[in-house]
Amino acid sequence: MAILGCIADDFTGATDLAAMLVANGMTTVQVIGVPTGPLPDADAVVVALKSRTAPVGQAVAESLAACEALLAGGARQIFFKYCSTFDSTDEGNIGPVADALSRRLQSGFAIACPAFPANARSIYQGHLFVGAALLSESGMENHPLTPMRDANLVRVLSRQTEARVGLVPFAVVEQGANAIRRDFHRLRDAGHGYAITDAVTDAHLREIGTACAGHALITGGSGIAMGLPDNFRAQGLLPERGDAAILPEPRGMMAVVTGSCSRATLGQIGLARDHVPVLELDALATPDARALAAQARAWMEGKLSDERPIVIAASAPPEKVAALQQKLGRDAAGALVEDAVATIAADLVARGVGRMVVAGGETSGAVVQRLGITSLRIGRQIDPGVPWTYAEPGGLHLALKSGNFGARDFFLKAFQP
Repeated sequence: MAILGCIADDFTGATDLAAMLVANGMTTVQVIGVPTGPLPDADAVVVALKSRTAPVGQAVAESLAACEALLAGGARQIFFKYCSTFDSTDEGNIGPVADALSRRLQSGFAIACPAFPANARSIYQGHLFVGAALLSESGMENHPLTPMRDANLVRVLSRQTEARVGLVPFAVVEQGANAIRRDFHRLRDAGHGYAITDAVTDAHLREIGTACAGHALITGGSGIAMGLPDNFRAQGLLPERGDAAILPEPRGMMAVVTGSCSRATLGQIGLARDHVPVLELDALATPDARALAAQARAWMEGKLSDERPIVIAASAPPEKVAALQQKLGRDAAGALVEDAVATIAADLVARGVGRMVVAGGETSGAVVQRLGITSLRIGRQIDPGVPWTYAEPGGLHLALKSGNFGARDFFLKAFQP
């Protein structure tokens, strides 16, 4: 039975969290959508939803359904995972989903900590930084679906919930788990429902995780999960494991598909151009998913190989994204790219691709759903937050990459032995 149940608001975020748990010794399976039967045999189960940009009511309903399935499967703690850049709007969906889970679990209080220092996301005095810059000044604030132009997380979360939002500041976190736990109690006793919790280093995250041992609900990014497995070991619920990341041997041809328009992904495409075949589709010039997929189908003939990947990108710089959204509307523009990339991914698998990287959270959700994948067993990390996974059914090796994650050479090194 699963001892930790996780609910992620997008597919790449789910694999990011699952990778953190595997790296810290928990066997982990990612389930696509709300489970309808018995949970897989694993220490942790991560339910991957496509709820980050869904209507609030839908996001809440799906998250509660996932929570019920995880509790029925034995989960002793629920983790609500969202992006390390707190991607949301003032209407949600982080606050409304957290509120609903808190009521169901009768937790009364939960932390909110999206920090992930390994990917340069830190929280100081309640403000979210990307590297040395505030999120609102980092170049990542203008996400096409969930812009984040306010780095003050206490203020952001307060706009999404009726609960009071407090802060566990850096000076307290530096003192370790006991001091953090005391501050949790102080805030709860003062009537706060949530605590934004500062974290600048992995050591901070581990101490915060230790302090959350008795919490019914935890909310945050994947970083906070590194401190949770030791809690279960201390309770005698989790054995020491050295084989949590083992997957079947990868086989088949190699490909990358991407719909992400993040700066990191655009840089990865740029580097890949110098080393492997790259097709860059132009959704603005051809705003038709079938036509884009046909272009990719014609181009890939004779280029697929089991020695090096090909890259098919429907990504675009910000000005082109804005122009496409103006032409079609925001939702239609996103759906166009997702549909095209999902169709292309299905074509690639039909032609014998057995190892695939998908870049972009919404894109990954569309691809996984199109391929009919029901669960992913989590393996080794390629870069922080991005593991290889083994897709069931079908046996496809799949890496779902958040648009902002990965080193510049990610599309190349992902396929190295």
